[in-house]
Amino acid sequence: MDVRAQIVMAFHLDKCIGCHTCSISCKNIWSDREGTEYMWWNNVETKPGLGYPRAWEDQQRYKGGWVIDGQKISLKSMRKTTSLLNMFFQPNLPAIEDYYEPFDFDYANLMEAKSADDQPVAEAYSRITGQPIEQIKGSANWDDDLGGSRLYAARDLNLQQAKLVEEYDTLFMQYLPRICNHCLNPACMASCPSRALYKRAEDGVVLVDQNICRGWRFCVSSCPYKKVYFNWQSGKAEKCIFCYPRVETGQVNACAQSCVGRIRYVGVLLYDAEGVEAALLKEDAELVQATRALILDARDPRVREAAAANGISEEWLAAAARSPIYTLVKEFEVALPLHPEFRTMPMTYYIPSLSPVLSVYGESHKLLEHGMIPEPETLRVPVDYHARLLAGGNRQIVESVMKKMFTLRVFMRGENLGRPIDPGILAAAGLDREGALRLYRLFALAGYNERNVIPPQQREDQESESRRKGAGFGILTKTRKNR
Repeated sequence: MDVRAQIVMAFHLDKCIGCHTCSISCKNIWSDREGTEYMWWNNVETKPGLGYPRAWEDQQRYKGGWVIDGQKISLKSMRKTTSLLNMFFQPNLPAIEDYYEPFDFDYANLMEAKSADDQPVAEAYSRITGQPIEQIKGSANWDDDLGGSRLYAARDLNLQQAKLVEEYDTLFMQYLPRICNHCLNPACMASCPSRALYKRAEDGVVLVDQNICRGWRFCVSSCPYKKVYFNWQSGKAEKCIFCYPRVETGQVNACAQSCVGRIRYVGVLLYDAEGVEAALLKEDAELVQATRALILDARDPRVREAAAANGISEEWLAAAARSPIYTLVKEFEVALPLHPEFRTMPMTYYIPSLSPVLSVYGESHKLLEHGMIPEPETLRVPVDYHARLLAGGNRQIVESVMKKMFTLRVFMRGENLGRPIDPGILAAAGLDREGALRLYRLFALAGYNERNVIPPQQREDQESESRRKGAGFGILTKTRKNR
């Protein structure tokens, strides 16, 4: 058993209001320099929709992630016959139009324009070329709140029935916040010819060594989530760093710190690195269960012994034992990975959103149109949509999560109204009273230190530099010392 630690973030989609406060706080701290104008390390997308960059989920176009190749996995973007040819030209990169051309406004013209009969205006101009832009055609949240738009939502690859967003009575919408997933098997790291990307041993954060990066952009092509960006000014790759200067001192990420809805949870997971390769060879529908099987209980004496042998400190083990991520992902199994079929084994998790519910319960009102705990087929947000987004197409996993969430809602309604429900209803959803109360507290009442359990670390006291920079599972992930 090869026990390793990973710092992980989870998102509760039912609580996200799409305010973009997280995106702005990240932007102000990390990507406000020249060349990073179009970079949004954290962004919030409206789903169903195309996302940012546009249609990033379409791997038939972008060739991101991994595919099963016989008894192993290989990068979809790097076949033996094409890798050399692509060294100086990446055919699968998103174009600047798929992001948006960075622009600003000529505010100086308002003050410096010569006297004329017309009112001077602040025209838009490109930050890259300096030339005027006649019409702005996109931005990071260009389709924001357009969940019912045929132009954007109907083209969502996860939505097989486009008519759902064309008819008012079947319309639905939710928000999807995204950061770099800091995957266990990162395609960006495996694809880099310069070995500039590395996964830190102590916390699993994936970083880019700016001194080594040569701007080949294989990482941009290979990342299926398109969370690696090319700085047009410096010629280097840049990406979300999980706010590691904050995390190292026990502080939460800037996006989570500023989150208005308190939808984010940050904590430590322990996993068995020896089983990652076998897990990635599973069928798409089995990947969620395979990922869960890798996650280890930090309270298990055998796990703690193996973790200590790998240099994981007592502080990290204590944090892993109290981790809200373990509670959501492993214990209650309500948080799911984003597009596990890309086979990068992402280390961000999402609690699916529920359908609308009436807020009044009494003699003359029904709790839901289809009953207190509705059948999956009656939900306004289709189960198939969430299955393709968060479960590799596995409906049963999503239905299990939905049943837990609806049962929890009904249980707490009964508790608050003095009408307790039959314990058999809880048991049927895989819950008991104590578990339901714990889950409710984590969702609704938990304070900062319950939602975010981050062990502080002093990196100079950790492993050697070669050990830190070479950690991680996957193809082409040997230590820098041996490169």
